[in-house]
Amino acid sequence: MEMKKRINLELRDRAPEEVTELVLDNCLCVNGEIEGLNDTFKKLEFLSMANVELSSLARLPSLNKLRKLELSDNIISGGLEVLAEKCPNLTYLNLSGNKIKDLSTVEALQNLKKLKSLDLFNCEITNLEDYRESIFELLQQITYLDGFDQEDNEAPDSEEEDDEDGDEDDEDEEEDEAGPPEGYEEEEEEEEDEDEDEDEAGSELGEAEEEVGLSYLMKEEIQVNRLFFLRTAPTVYGGSQARGL
Repeated sequence: MEMKKRINLELRDRAPEEVTELVLDNCLCVNGEIEGLNDTFKKLEFLSMANVELSSLARLPSLNKLRKLELSDNIISGGLEVLAEKCPNLTYLNLSGNKIKDLSTVEALQNLKKLKSLDLFNCEITNLEDYRESIFELLQQITYLDGFDQEDNEAPDSEEEDDEDGDEDDEDEEEDEAGPPEGYEEEEEEEEDEDEDEDEAGSELGEAEEEVGLSYLMKEEIQVNRLFFLRTAPTVYGGSQARGL
């Protein structure tokens, strides 16, 4: 698939100015040049064009927010000066597996002042004597070369770097999501206890009312029975006396 068609596919109905990451690996560059990528990708921070048969960066658009650029396994042999002009904020650049042979080609990267990590692994330049020492001396702004610093300490994963970049934002979010002020939970517990006491008191009152009501009914029933007895007693006793006579 040609690069231009691949870009349209990767957009997925999004506008170019909304895209922050774009991966175009393994597509095809016509005549070894970039196609379909333009200045409208204003928010692009990560761009990967690995193994696309790219030989020239001349048609690279201005991408001022671009921080990471993957160009591994292509046939680039020069013309790196365009990177400082079009992508001045690059911090990571992968040129591994290209046709870069000498230090003069890499010298053009001196103008990438924010560049921290450079990968030239599997390029012919790595066969030069004192290759690492020469690159670190030439590009004093970089910290990592081919994944390691001057003391052979391995570079952190890109995800860890992103986490570090987001630490400050996370701290701000934590402050915004801070819990209630001191004493709030105690007040809430006291209110809950008061509610429970009121519920218990109400329950006891209800039971007392039921008992009072029951006693009242029993008394009423007793009085009714007594009245009935008093009214019927003369008749009963009278009848008995008559039969006795």
